[in-house]
Amino acid sequence: MKVTRRTIDTTMTAAAVLILLAALPAAVYDTIETGRVYLFSRQFIDELPQRFTGPGRFRFVLQPLVAIVLGWRSGLIDARAGRAPYLYGLLVGGENRKELLRSGTADIRNLAAMGIVLDAVAQLLIYRQVHPGAALVVGPILVSIPYAVARALTNRVLRLKKHPFDT
Repeated sequence: MKVTRRTIDTTMTAAAVLILLAALPAAVYDTIETGRVYLFSRQFIDELPQRFTGPGRFRFVLQPLVAIVLGWRSGLIDARAGRAPYLYGLLVGGENRKELLRSGTADIRNLAAMGIVLDAVAQLLIYRQVHPGAALVVGPILVSIPYAVARALTNRVLRLKKHPFDT
């Protein structure tokens, strides 16, 4: 059986969704018992530094690095196609906004899903429980911001190199 990119995409996304769904009942129970949502609590802020020192800390380097490489690659494609820099195109680039958003999502989907899975596993190892809201926020942030900035900067630098006095 041939493994396609679509199969990998689906598998990664399904794994992330299943982990989040499996952790949801315990999170709801915790919210009912404590009267607070973990993601918006003081406990989340207090425990945040443990994510950088505990199991899985290497992902705080690896995931953004891979996202930067993917952003750089997409920025090259954007520059060759003559498209506006990524962030600018998303914010004010009317007709290309959907295409830019679609291509960005496709590029980082697996990385974001992997971030969710890794964050959930790290939480399980560190705290002995999984907070799905935190996994849903921390994992994707690790990849989306570096990706978007790298894609935009790569495109902008290449465009400035090609036409140094155009704005």
